[in-house]
Amino acid sequence: MRLSIRRGVVPPSLLALAAAAALTACGGGGGGGNGFVFFPSSPSTPTNPPAEATYKAEIRRTSMGVPHIKADSWPGVGYGYGYAQAEDDLCTMADSFLTYRGERSQNFGADAKLVASSTIGLPKNIDSDFFHRHVISADVLQKMIDAQPDNLKKLVVGFAAGYNRYVREVKAGGTAHAACRNEAWVQPITTDDIYRRMYAANLAGGYSNFLANIANATAPAVVAPTKVSAHRPAHRKAATQMAALKLEEPELQVGGHEGVGSNMIGFGTAATGDSSPLLFGNPHWYWRGPDRFYQAQLTIPGELNISGTSFLGIPVILIGFNDNIAWSHTVSTARRFGFFELKLAAGDTTSYMRDGAAVKMQPSTITVKVKGTDGAMTQVTRTLYKSEYGPMVNLAPMNSALAWSQTTAFAMRDINGENFRTFRNWLRWNQAKSLDEFIAIQREETAIPWVNTVAVGRGSAKAWYADIGAVPNVSPAQVTDCTTPAGASMQAVLPRVPIFDGSRSACDWQTDADSAQKGAIAASRMPSLLRDDYVANMNDSYWLANPKAPMTGFPPIMGPAGSDPVSFRTRMGNVLAQGRIDGSDSYGAKGATPDTVKRMVLNSRVLTAELFKADVLPIVCDGTPIAVTKDPLTTEAIGPSVDVGAACTALTAWDGTGVTGAKGAHLWDEFWNRASQIPAASLYTVPFDPADPIHTPRGLNSAASTQLREAFGAAVARVQASGYAVDAPRGDYLFATRGGKKIPLYGGCGGPGYFTIACSENRLDKGGYAMDGNPNGNSYMQVVRFPDGGVEAHTFLTFSLSDDPASAHNGDYTRAYSEGKWLKVPFSEPEIKADANYTSKSVAE
Repeated sequence: MRLSIRRGVVPPSLLALAAAAALTACGGGGGGGNGFVFFPSSPSTPTNPPAEATYKAEIRRTSMGVPHIKADSWPGVGYGYGYAQAEDDLCTMADSFLTYRGERSQNFGADAKLVASSTIGLPKNIDSDFFHRHVISADVLQKMIDAQPDNLKKLVVGFAAGYNRYVREVKAGGTAHAACRNEAWVQPITTDDIYRRMYAANLAGGYSNFLANIANATAPAVVAPTKVSAHRPAHRKAATQMAALKLEEPELQVGGHEGVGSNMIGFGTAATGDSSPLLFGNPHWYWRGPDRFYQAQLTIPGELNISGTSFLGIPVILIGFNDNIAWSHTVSTARRFGFFELKLAAGDTTSYMRDGAAVKMQPSTITVKVKGTDGAMTQVTRTLYKSEYGPMVNLAPMNSALAWSQTTAFAMRDINGENFRTFRNWLRWNQAKSLDEFIAIQREETAIPWVNTVAVGRGSAKAWYADIGAVPNVSPAQVTDCTTPAGASMQAVLPRVPIFDGSRSACDWQTDADSAQKGAIAASRMPSLLRDDYVANMNDSYWLANPKAPMTGFPPIMGPAGSDPVSFRTRMGNVLAQGRIDGSDSYGAKGATPDTVKRMVLNSRVLTAELFKADVLPIVCDGTPIAVTKDPLTTEAIGPSVDVGAACTALTAWDGTGVTGAKGAHLWDEFWNRASQIPAASLYTVPFDPADPIHTPRGLNSAASTQLREAFGAAVARVQASGYAVDAPRGDYLFATRGGKKIPLYGGCGGPGYFTIACSENRLDKGGYAMDGNPNGNSYMQVVRFPDGGVEAHTFLTFSLSDDPASAHNGDYTRAYSEGKWLKVPFSEPEIKADANYTSKSVAE
């Protein structure tokens, strides 16, 4: 049956969603009279729902609450998945649907900010509302819907129905989710809500980073001709001085400096020493909010059997494994967006010139309801515009010379704003039967939006790396001929972002003969690598997927290749991988086995300490106090001197790791965060060498002793101000709180060279490195291999499955992670049913 869904209207053949729509029209409500049937059952005797039910699924839960959803149809498995996600994370999901609909201001006020960080950061509600209504307009939403295959449409229909089923249930008298269940904004959803959420995920590498700029891109009033001349000289002067502009650097949520990232390593059989390759995947992702991961297994016998994780509100597994393949992702260095500088038509600030002809921008007048502090509702209206390139964008926050003026404006193009293949690609991967098929799908779709991929497959000796997805196609000639003076000035803060002259069609992004979409690079010109030892990525470019086989010669927009030093985290990851292959680490015989890899990735080694601690100690620990007047990182006053004696004793004794019991790791973290501000040319004795990128730069330059001492003195002052002892165990100040109790954690941020990531945004002297606000770090972790006749998978969901403090699954996984106790997640039917914590219930309507 071909399923056609238009703007959230449900086909008559799927009666349950029609019933849900009727419920919505009637104001919701729950109970047995509202068209759904609930079938609780004992673990050993699940009750079969009636055959005539439109939706039916069995939700089996195993240790840590992981749901294994089984159904005999695509709508059914979507139904079970939507129900399970809502059962665990209703408050976060309901809040996020307001975001994507653009209804935050009418519920929470205009100036309040989002409650949790995500790929859009923490914008004001009013800006978030205008952005989402403008970017995810009705025509865009329709294109998104039309592009999806039938099985995915059926998943979406079922997912929405399952979510709505749980909303009705909890509002009818449930006790879970006390924080939100009685709020008016927790309400049933339509399929449109799911499609908006899916489309928004596409934009993390582009539009989402410029949310406020797009939401506030309003056209200036036309200045009367007699006044224009008074403005033009200043504008021309600004244009001639673009190269000297001081620009505020935009904060990129995904792909920024230290922002969210990930680690992944695929070991081939030359590294594992047996017939199966092995995958380690670990996104360093958000622990709270709409983009947090949710772990589950989805099964339709004979059609689908996939285990892994997706963002909340998305019905497709994005990272995971099936019977034959396993994959993971890291944020790519490839730029996924660009700007076009538009020359405006004379006397018309909403028309631009293109090849000599005036083109009108497309206006969209949007009205947002706003709830005041007194509860009264008002309205705010803005007229925002789109060009043929994409939405207009206000770049004045970077520099006032870039503002929308009488003569110039900027439009933004995000390649993924036109990429509707993303979830089709992932769903096809969910069903892939071999690594060869997986690779063929990636090349055919060229759809992965802003991440690298590493994958391994049953029967394949080699591991696969690729940065093959949607990337703008700009030629070197265009970079030379089309980059405007403003664009050249912005390269300092937006390197490799094409900022072209929008008045000439010659500057349009190009399309190869085999491009998957207009303006995108073809898969044949994007980097990939197959190796039987290992491939890896830790958020540096494709260049060093394996340092023994550096890749070069790809379009510069893909990322630097040999020109820039790689991060200490990338270096640490390669040191760990190679140490497993040759057995030079501390884990015994060489070979990447599940046991050794599980220990390796949690060992919390700190590469900068291994490289530089011995050089630092004689410089900063000479027995004298250190004169510090100002913190070199924060510019806060300190001084006039800091006694570092006790700190030196602690740092000398420190074992160089960030495990929970390590004493002194915070001293090094605070020191290195400051020392790394010293220019590399002054800091290191051996500079970066592209011929030896994993081992350079190295050697600490004693000539920088004054700056190094100042950095250490400021670090010690920060530790002293925190109230934590200089030899406090790591777990005392790096922790997550569940049920009012602190759970000790380990690892650290990538800057000092931790591979095990737990990166708090909190200052040490303001409550410790708490992972309770908006941190990022190890999230969904998986170690997967394919022994004969089965799948072996070990996982963590570090922040636990549920956002409900009352849930048993709000902190259980976090406590297991604290103790380093990986979950051997069951995958086969016998494994699932044999789990010590197995429960089952059937849901249907």
